[in-house]
Amino acid sequence: MKTEAAPSHGSGAVLAALIIRTEGLLASVPPSLPLLALRFALAIPFFKSGQTKWDGFLTLSPGAKYLFEQEFKLHILGSEIPYPFPLAMATAAGIAELVLPILLILGFATRFASLGLLLMTAIIQLTVPDGWANFHLPWAAMALALVVFGGGRIALDPLIMPRHK
Repeated sequence: MKTEAAPSHGSGAVLAALIIRTEGLLASVPPSLPLLALRFALAIPFFKSGQTKWDGFLTLSPGAKYLFEQEFKLHILGSEIPYPFPLAMATAAGIAELVLPILLILGFATRFASLGLLLMTAIIQLTVPDGWANFHLPWAAMALALVVFGGGRIALDPLIMPRHK
């Protein structure tokens, strides 16, 4: 025999019921929607940065050359170390900043594209240590979430590589 509590009509019970209902509505949002939002949120700043590195097809902009050859240093254990092979690094960064965001938007190889951007974020952190709180931490958190959870159902990944159950 079940015993049900008498309904309470106090404001506390109404508030509790509203909170429970709202919690249920929020929990019913398909996980693919926030994963899609994360993919766009992470892709946009990297893609915009990648656009600044080029002055035509596979021609590095003068600004990118200057930054990687003269300005950018790796801050490791209190030392400032110049980038090794700065033009190769600038080219690789420029290609990655265009290709990986496109993969993210499409939801193709999402985990690998996110891992690439996570590694780039780590290198950017070593280059610009003061950017952690404003930029690098949110980028790393978004990339890590996508590495762990993938791109969701609103992506090419599930169409191309169906999961085995």
